[in-house]
Amino acid sequence: MRIAFIVEGDTEKVFLPHLRRFLETRLQTAGMPKIVPKPADGRIATGDKPKRIVDRHLNASKPPFDAVIALTDVYTGKGEFSNADDAKAKMRQWVEPERRFYPHAAQYDFEAWLLPYWDRIRSMSGTHRPPIKGAPEQVNHGNPPAHRLREIFYLGSKREYSKTRDAPRILHDQDLMTAIQACPELKALVNTILQLCGGETIA
Repeated sequence: MRIAFIVEGDTEKVFLPHLRRFLETRLQTAGMPKIVPKPADGRIATGDKPKRIVDRHLNASKPPFDAVIALTDVYTGKGEFSNADDAKAKMRQWVEPERRFYPHAAQYDFEAWLLPYWDRIRSMSGTHRPPIKGAPEQVNHGNPPAHRLREIFYLGSKREYSKTRDAPRILHDQDLMTAIQACPELKALVNTILQLCGGETIA
């Protein structure tokens, strides 16, 4: 199984290694897919471009991919998507009728999937703030998770939060299942890959 994974460049660097390690624990029998990152230029393409990109990966690549997964943040700074369902519906509309394309979204941004590791965040940032209340993927109110982490790191350590530097450290040696069970959109993404590879999905 060869999967083209369309992601923002930074997400490729900080998340895919941890995702691969988790999948290895679930696909020992079925077999690991070859997940090939396809970094977007800062953000996922919109309009008529996604269809051309997906078609190229599925039909023109040598060898062609078996499936294409796209992952976008809901919060892109452009106001394109109102929520994860809206983002997935629009991506699907742009690419239809291709059924080997699987759109996914991080609501509101990738950093929501880091919030379940609050003890690690607190230790790294040097703050003593209590965990943000509510489900991680519902934390927004005009202040998405990435902005929250920037504020917390600055208040605690007087430095900026960096996705490429700090996110891998937050996830290091952590059980990704903790975030999967707390974040339905992350669970949906992982289950898509497990299902494509004939593995057992996560309830």
